[in-house]
Parts: sequence; structure tokens; C-alpha cells
Amino acid sequence: MSNIKIQPKDDQSLTFPNLIKEFAETILLAMVIFVSINIVTARFKIEGNSMLDSFKTGQHIVVNKLAYRFNTPKKGDVVVFIPTMNTTTSFWENILGRPGQTDYIKRVIGTPGDIVKISDGKLYINENQKDEPYLHEPMIISQTQQWNLAEDQYLVLGDNRNYSKDSRMDDIGPITREQILGQVWAVYFPIQDAHIVTQYNIATNK
Repeated sequence: MSNIKIQPKDDQSLTFPNLIKEFAETILLAMVIFVSINIVTARFKIEGNSMLDSFKTGQHIVVNKLAYRFNTPKKGDVVVFIPTMNTTTSFWENILGRPGQTDYIKRVIGTPGDIVKISDGKLYINENQKDEPYLHEPMIISQTQQWNLAEDQYLVLGDNRNYSKDSRMDDIGPITREQILGQVWAVYFPIQDAHIVTQYNIATNK
């Protein structure tokens, strides 16, 4: 039986042009993944205590930017929004995952067509009193407020209602769907606080 000798071919994979090609392909793939992630999600750092006890200062959250592409915000959803249409984030801020500093996190309380009233520290939607177990403490309200939400208007309030700048203020008021960047999906930092955010359904309580 004769021995067959196989001559090794020149290893072309280690040539400089091929190394450059592989490096460029890796960078391109990383950029595609990075941009794709930032098209679908955004990351924010919580600053302030307006959403205690649900969220607190220093926590980092992930926002699902496609949550309302085919659905509408529901009462009880936690969202991030731009408080005025004059302070929108830029295209590159969204792509790079660095949203503007004026974005707010609040809970959707009223949706288009609702009549929302706050009286004696109690919340009423369409004349029905609603339980709000997520509140940090009972509301201290000195006056009755009522909003008749028009088409494409959403009332958003903080869970720490006594220390929250939200739709009750004239300079914010009810917001539109266009102002909403997305639904808060998860807390990812600090690690000990990491969890998937549960959206409380206000519509189903009393």
C-alpha cells in the first residue's frame, strides 16, 4: 500500500488583505446589531423621585420603542415621553441610545375620550373611583382637577404624586401619542434592582 502525501496549500486566511476584510466585516456586523438594538429600544437613567416606589433615582431602564407601533398606550402603562414638542431628541441621539435630558417617565392614567378627575386625593375615571396601589403615599390635593381628554390625548402622572411634575401642570398637560417614546420594559441596573416591569391595568380595577 503506497503512502499518499498531501501537500498543504498556502494559508490565505492569514494574509493582510484577508485580515482587513474580516476586521471590516466584524465591525460592520457590530454596527448593524448596535443600530438595530437602538431602533427597537432606548436606555434611560432615572433622575428624581417622581415615580417612587416603582422606580428610584440611579436606576437604569430599557424602553421598548416599538410597543405602540401597532397598539395604543393603555391606562396603567409606564411610559417615557417628551414633555413638550419643542424638546425632541435628535435622530442621532435615538440611534446612539442617548435620548435627550428632558424626557420624563410617568404612568398613563387617562386615554383618549376619558374624563379624569382628581378630588379629595382620589382618582376618578369616567366617574368611577380607581384604586392606585402603586402610589408612594396618599395624594395631598388642595383643589379638584378634571380633564376631558380629546382624541390622541393621554393623561400621565407620577406614582409619587405629591412630588411629581406631570400632566397636572399647565406647562405639560395631557400629552399626545407622538410625544411618547415608548413603554418602560425593564430595569437593568443596579443588578440587584433588575426586573421586568409589570404594567398595572387601571381599566380593570373598580
